[in-house]
Amino acid sequence: MTPGLADGERLDWLRLYRSENVGPIAFRRLLARFGSAAAALDALPDLARCGGARRPVAIASRAAAEAEAAAVAAIGGRLLALPDADYPPLLRALADAPPLICVLGRAELLHNRCVAVVGARNASTSGCRIAAGLAHDLAEMGFAVVSGLARGIDAAAHAGAGAARTVAVMAGGADVAYPSDNAVLHAKIRAEGCLVSEMPPGVEPQARHFPRRNRIVSGLAEGTVVVEATARSGSLITARLAAEQGREVMAVPGSPADPRSAGPNRLIKDGAALVENAADVAAALERPAREDLFPGLAEAEAKVLPSRLSAPLDGAKTAAEKRRTLLESLTTAPLPVDAALRRCQLSAAEGAVALLELELAGRIEHLPGQMIALIPDP
Repeated sequence: MTPGLADGERLDWLRLYRSENVGPIAFRRLLARFGSAAAALDALPDLARCGGARRPVAIASRAAAEAEAAAVAAIGGRLLALPDADYPPLLRALADAPPLICVLGRAELLHNRCVAVVGARNASTSGCRIAAGLAHDLAEMGFAVVSGLARGIDAAAHAGAGAARTVAVMAGGADVAYPSDNAVLHAKIRAEGCLVSEMPPGVEPQARHFPRRNRIVSGLAEGTVVVEATARSGSLITARLAAEQGREVMAVPGSPADPRSAGPNRLIKDGAALVENAADVAAALERPAREDLFPGLAEAEAKVLPSRLSAPLDGAKTAAEKRRTLLESLTTAPLPVDAALRRCQLSAAEGAVALLELELAGRIEHLPGQMIALIPDP
């Protein structure tokens, strides 16, 4: 294991992160409040009850954590935790960084300067050629190219960079080649490059995993380039997350007659850097990141959360009333955390405690980009 966490503490971290309703934000809040994963595990049942859980929260067993750690070792992977020296530094900077990631292959690529190249699955031949050429030239300049190993632009970017100079972020387990069309490319990257996932080995990807995967794609990189994307493409989620993370957003322009150019062209109108080649990407990375892209969708964690969560819910309302007020203000449509707290007139300390208890109770969910949404009653 990489120095940073002792083996026993690493298993506690894994247990906590695999416990029901514990996402990356809740994980950090629990560590801040209780000081250790072991103490947080002990506190989970009471916190979930306070949040209105309808049944006991499922806590991952030590045996399950040991089995997952053994599965990671069996596929030749490494389980990196946030305190580990080998954990990618740009990813660590995110408020919703995965507490643990499974890494297959050359983990040193995660410490390279990285650029994400993403785009449409149903990409044009021209778009794939542009993505491959851009990735090749970026790799020649010393960048590692990050993408999500999807069909189309992602696969072209990985192939163009060369397996030894690319990082593929998987929505399922790092060892699961998805889609199956890219099985050969997956195997080459596993042998020569780097595969990353926050999911356990063997997990098949589901629709809800892809937005979480996208935040890692953008989070590993100094900037994200969108080559082709329709107006509703998942690649635009990656671009939005990159902007919220304070990273550079870049786009390759295209014909207004092609729907696959709608996404990049809109990004450029909104202030993304227009890039035509790798030199443009390198130049864009030297300018300050544009904070006005996707304004108001998220703020830094420090503006929303207190450094520690031990503050009581003071004031005229009881803790239960404040949780209820917050819950009643939410819908299934995502809302920025800071906007939700302002709407309910809750301080950061009050809101952080209420959000933690409601999330652990399975009443709300945190989404990438510091967004929250109500989980409807079953």
